Amino acid sequence: MALIIREPSYPTRSLQFLQQHAISASQNGGTGHPGPMPSVEVPRAAVLLNIIIVGAGLGGLSAAIALSRRGHIVTVLEQAEALGEVGAGIQIPSNSTRLLLNWGLGEFLGRNVAEPEAMSFLRWQNGEKIGHTKLVPDFQENFGAPYYVVHRAHLHAALYKCALKLGVTVHVGCKVEAYSADAGTVRLANGVSYTGDLVVAADGINSIARREILKENDIKPTATGFAVYRATVDVEKIKADPELAWILEKPSLNIWIGEDRHVMTYTIAGGKSFNMVLSHVDRSNPATWRADTAIEDMQRYFQGWDPRLVKIIRMIDQTIKWPLMNIPPLPRWVAVSNRLLVIGDAAHAMVPYMSQGAAMAVEDGAALGEVLSLINHRAQLPLALAVFEQVRMKRSYQMQEASLLNGKLWHFSDGPEQKARDKAMRPEVEGKHFLSSANQWSDPVTQWWAYGYDAEIEVAKEWRSRHAALDSVLGDCGNGLERLKVNGNDANES
Repeated sequence: MALIIREPSYPTRSLQFLQQHAISASQNGGTGHPGPMPSVEVPRAAVLLNIIIVGAGLGGLSAAIALSRRGHIVTVLEQAEALGEVGAGIQIPSNSTRLLLNWGLGEFLGRNVAEPEAMSFLRWQNGEKIGHTKLVPDFQENFGAPYYVVHRAHLHAALYKCALKLGVTVHVGCKVEAYSADAGTVRLANGVSYTGDLVVAADGINSIARREILKENDIKPTATGFAVYRATVDVEKIKADPELAWILEKPSLNIWIGEDRHVMTYTIAGGKSFNMVLSHVDRSNPATWRADTAIEDMQRYFQGWDPRLVKIIRMIDQTIKWPLMNIPPLPRWVAVSNRLLVIGDAAHAMVPYMSQGAAMAVEDGAALGEVLSLINHRAQLPLALAVFEQVRMKRSYQMQEASLLNGKLWHFSDGPEQKARDKAMRPEVEGKHFLSSANQWSDPVTQWWAYGYDAEIEVAKEWRSRHAALDSVLGDCGNGLERLKVNGNDANES
């Protein structure tokens, strides 16, 4: 007879081995490219809804997949005339990879993803390794899913194909002009309207749905004081230089960090393209930025850095400079009517310094799909949305905070703080045991919080907790009414 062990109420990892055992027993091993693993079967929702999603970006399509898997009728409205993603590389950390692979995305990603073996932090001046996070096989073994990198376009295409396979309807050329939170209606610029039981707005950082929900209390995007250059380099150029070939020997993430700047690099597109994100502190007005001097300006920012890095930067022949914006914590994501809510960048845009922006949008979709599958009648919808809002606010705003913290940790000028930071990361470079690290990818507590998190499990736990509390209150009310009835009967008989 199997022993039943209840989940402890205190923080402990003493039972982690059981979760790992379950993962290894249910998966066909290891690392590498995702095979055609079928999606994990889930029960249909008891209450099926007609759901309108605005925005067919990474967040909107993730939500569409999570909801359609539960049987909901999902229509996605996208303002672009054709689907596609701009940008270059994007990281898929284990907390989102686990969800995506469970949804069956592996067959659509194929060999477009790469699995870096490790992440290394390098000193700006000479490339000396000062921090190190082992990703393979640790993340698969600990968190039940690999850590991938991929071109944004390949991830977007995979999500789109998966959504279509599940029966999601996607309409392009549909620019939403206005929302009605009370009616659950969106009106397009061409005058056509769509109405749903629920409208999910994944309409980006400049969301008009957010304005509809918050009214005069709408919160605008704020400048973070950071900007990034995004670019790719053909790997053949790098291979041709013997001094640079080392960076392509193994799939890896390499991050040079220094005063007010850092550069993150990794290969994408099946190893054919070298992705670069060059970040720096910049408080100037984006209106003053010039596209015709972008490459020259970028090179000047990193003049005097590791000569090998400078060589690669000089191979960049095209780049775009982006300001990094932030959405301060909102008072609410869900309209009072419970027929409109915001997710993704509309709710929690963040700097990319934890590489979790897209992952938070994937988690949003997963949590929404899960909590809506737990209701038994429509009267429970407000409670389900309140649970979703509470859980997702806490998670995404904490991740937002962690991302901003990395923007400080990585950008120390040379001096006492920089030396203390590097010393705190030294054990992981030397392969020694450590209990904490200034590298948030390696710090044990931060690592488990970030990558061991399961959005579906967490929202279901909160639902059960809130539902049990409500049942308890209703039970007490029922007992009170019964006592009043008995006392009333006694009074009539006396």
